Amino acid sequence: MNKVFIDGSAGTTGLRIYERLVEREDIHILTLPEKMRKDPDARKEMLNTADVVFLCLPDDAAIEAVSFIENTEVTVLDTSTAHRTEKGWTYGLPELSVRHEQEIIASKRIAVPGCHACGFIALVHPLVKTGVLKREAQIYCHSITGYSGGGKKMIAQYEERPKDSLLTAPRQYALAQTHKHLKEMKAISGIASEPIFCPIVSSYYSGMLVTVALFAEQLSDGNSIDDVRSVLKERYGEGEIVSYCDDDDEQGYMSAVRLSGKDSMQISVYGNDSRILLTARYDNLGKGASGAAIQCMNLVLGADVATGLDL
Repeated sequence: MNKVFIDGSAGTTGLRIYERLVEREDIHILTLPEKMRKDPDARKEMLNTADVVFLCLPDDAAIEAVSFIENTEVTVLDTSTAHRTEKGWTYGLPELSVRHEQEIIASKRIAVPGCHACGFIALVHPLVKTGVLKREAQIYCHSITGYSGGGKKMIAQYEERPKDSLLTAPRQYALAQTHKHLKEMKAISGIASEPIFCPIVSSYYSGMLVTVALFAEQLSDGNSIDDVRSVLKERYGEGEIVSYCDDDDEQGYMSAVRLSGKDSMQISVYGNDSRILLTARYDNLGKGASGAAIQCMNLVLGADVATGLDL
């Protein structure tokens, strides 16, 4: 039986991982008493005893946790931003290619993608890789997410808000264009420069819709919206976790809560010959966080990739 330790199990992502793992017969979850949860020596013992460690911590704490690990056999899955573009760490989005999947299987250090970044990269990487989208294209992306993406503090703000609060309406943020996901969005997707990125948090708990907007001129010569559809359909098809879906809207609308509570992702293409919309719909706590982490763990352990996931 594989021993698993969730460092940061009291946080939103950590709790979701625990809920997905607690009933599994192939997993034994190591836990610390509440009073020892932040004790460095107790954490260090657990981090080195486990076969698999999930880090559900702020960046600095995740870096510290990695420094505590001396056992070279421990597999670490970090859900923070700290290691997503660091040398020696594998990016945890296996659907991008067979090579990405094999690297995850062989890795002891896996960086779980950021929630916004996961959808953006799933949409853009295959198009850049095949040459359909110009690497130098200046890309615009907007993403709407539920407030659970902001963690416990934001959850409390939204759930305790008065009826006349500004929190009752969607709010755009990261206005200075310095969002922490931009670095991985550029590095992993293969584009030459960071996109213009407009994330929006709204007054519902979980669910995410990432949209990348393209002009036809941003495609390589001779390519069209049909080529975009073809590439994404070939890459994801009827995949078990990430899949391509034609006409996945609801009578001309797209709701960001469609896959709330799920660990899957749906990719679609809309628009026309001159203006193209790429969409990725999923749960910011599912494929955007805990679901992705568990999927990567399943690959490392040789379990069925969907074990413990809600698809």
